[in-house]
Amino acid sequence: MTGARGETGPGRAEGLLLALAAVAVAFAAADTYVVVLALPDMMTDAGIPIDELQRAAPIVSGFLLGYVAMLPLIGRIADLRGRLPVLVAGLVLFAFGSLVTTLAYDMPSMVAGRFLQGVGGGGLVPATLALVADLYPPHRRAVPLGVVSAVQEIGSVVGPLLGAVVLALADWRGIFLLNLAVGLALAAAVRALGRRSGSAPEPAPGRFDLLGAVFGTATLLLGGLLFVRPPDVLRDLYWGQLFIPYAGDGRWLTPLGLATVAAALLTLARWLTARRPLVDLRGWWGAAREADLGGATLLAIALGGVVLAFATADPEIQVFSDRGWWYLLGSGLAGAGFVVHLRRAQAPLLPRGALRRTPAWGAVLVSFFVGAALIAALIDIPLFARTTVHPDSQLAAALVLLRFLVALPVGAVAGGYLTRRLGSGPVTAVGMASAAVGFWLMSRWEFDSLEQWTATIPLVLGGLGFGLALAPVNAAVLAATEHAVHGVVSAMVVVARMVGMLVGISALTTLGLRAYYAEQADLPPAREVCDGSTRCAEFTDLIRSAGIAQEHTVFLGAAVCALVAAGLALLLFRGADTREIDTAESLRAAG
Repeated sequence: MTGARGETGPGRAEGLLLALAAVAVAFAAADTYVVVLALPDMMTDAGIPIDELQRAAPIVSGFLLGYVAMLPLIGRIADLRGRLPVLVAGLVLFAFGSLVTTLAYDMPSMVAGRFLQGVGGGGLVPATLALVADLYPPHRRAVPLGVVSAVQEIGSVVGPLLGAVVLALADWRGIFLLNLAVGLALAAAVRALGRRSGSAPEPAPGRFDLLGAVFGTATLLLGGLLFVRPPDVLRDLYWGQLFIPYAGDGRWLTPLGLATVAAALLTLARWLTARRPLVDLRGWWGAAREADLGGATLLAIALGGVVLAFATADPEIQVFSDRGWWYLLGSGLAGAGFVVHLRRAQAPLLPRGALRRTPAWGAVLVSFFVGAALIAALIDIPLFARTTVHPDSQLAAALVLLRFLVALPVGAVAGGYLTRRLGSGPVTAVGMASAAVGFWLMSRWEFDSLEQWTATIPLVLGGLGFGLALAPVNAAVLAATEHAVHGVVSAMVVVARMVGMLVGISALTTLGLRAYYAEQADLPPAREVCDGSTRCAEFTDLIRSAGIAQEHTVFLGAAVCALVAAGLALLLFRGADTREIDTAESLRAAG
């Protein structure tokens, strides 16, 4: 797929292909939220006490690390190798990560699986956005971009509900088994449709790599036994010896562990050396090198440091994790190295001039502030609900956020249609201004506000506003850049939003904590008040008031971020050609 299909848009097969890609993006987005419900059970199986939630943070941050750090490289590979191969590979990797997570028995194996899921799921986003640019001309991209964004946000709504249904029928492993099945099914469907539409090349003639398939199957079977350790086999006097380690007490130094490693090495060797391997590792390695693997590594370290610094912190009590400054130092050094590398490399990860036009780099900047504001809604709306009307129900607090999330996909579709008529700048500005108004109204919520129907107004305003901004930001960057870099620039916009979310929650939490401690400054210690008297209830109300003051400050800070995004969009998106030219205007232009 080398360019836009012209003014007529995609054919039926290509349209269905884009729909499948959007569904895949939505399913990967749902996985981001579905793990929240499963986290307590995953902690139990990993041997982590339920009251040490901070030790489970790598399960979440591992996914974010894979999602963010590898996005630019995957986006660039999509430019060089094609959208369809990246979509299929992303789905297969997402499915494999789901398999590893399903079989995981300790924290390292869970984090490894979640990381692979993040890499695979994250790679779907830039490839799908670039696919839209391939299939539609600039003035017709906004609506499909809005639909893709809407479907992605629907995933965030469906994720918790899907997790609740699966957990009602099975344990947490059932969630990732479902991911495995759906990921493989979507990969097969995307590949078949790609060939049908002519978007994917036919496989080169040659014999099926039977030996590679045998080695790969053996690796999966042996690895599955190693991870699951069936009790009946483990207790058997003969077969149980396969699980006895030669040294120490780990699993990998057992006969079965060493056999798994040997099978994996044979699989890799076969896939690297076969004339027509089952998995073309040589081709992907060559594509990674062509995409500037060295630069991508530096950028991945820089982004990874930011992710680890902020994502592993407890947002209720700290800005950074305990080692956050060290992570940020490493991130800064890697970032500086990446800038130097871009100036010296002959074919850098981000080609020179890729973001030279104002709407292009402006979209990255606007996306950062959109993310900084959005995270306040995703985290602090449920926190406000827990502080006030739902102190004992995480589910009820999440349902409050659901009103916000349901409005998001509606706004995303509307934003696509409006962008065709009004342009990216005005639509983004209106959307973020609406979000700012919603946050301002939230900053005026009181103890019982969520029990009133009027609380829905700011939630809907905020959700619609953020939805309106999604399509025009993507449309602006695609319209202002060349086709050959659509994958990597789409990735940079997504990365900017994710980094904005991480930095935003840190900065806004800092402001909120200052307000919290200022409210508590004149309060006596709890042990001096809560002695069984009625004053204890009054003291508790004062503590809750301090918590509300913290959330109010966060909401006001998010409103400022939203207004900054609105102003920047109006200023920087003026040169983005995303509007559809109507017949009358075309006739006037023709003289």
